[in-house]
Amino acid sequence: MSQPPLSRVALQTIAMPADTNVNGDIFGGWLMAQMDLGASVPARMRAKGRVATVAVEAMTFHKPVLVGDLVSIHADIVKEGHTSLQIEVEVWVTRQPSGRRIKVTEARFIFVAVDSDGKKRPLP
Repeated sequence: MSQPPLSRVALQTIAMPADTNVNGDIFGGWLMAQMDLGASVPARMRAKGRVATVAVEAMTFHKPVLVGDLVSIHADIVKEGHTSLQIEVEVWVTRQPSGRRIKVTEARFIFVAVDSDGKKRPLP
């Protein structure tokens, strides 16, 4: 798979030592939380308001994320329903100091548009 353009980045952050497991790699749960945040960007924009994550499908970890990696979350809407959105998310890291970009994980996040009471609402 080719690398996504940097202009498609929904979220970027740096992997820090506090986010590591006992092996010194970044926790998968930390990475999943970053993916959820990144996926929420296009979901909120499309829903024109509040959304809730209702499912994560096909989470696949390809490579570990290392301390100091620049983590780039790329998120695209791939399917819309009456109230829901499916967002494909890829995570690429830029390793330091080489600058090499590596795809480390991917998943599909499902969001539902919700009103101020947290009840489903139609997409506009």
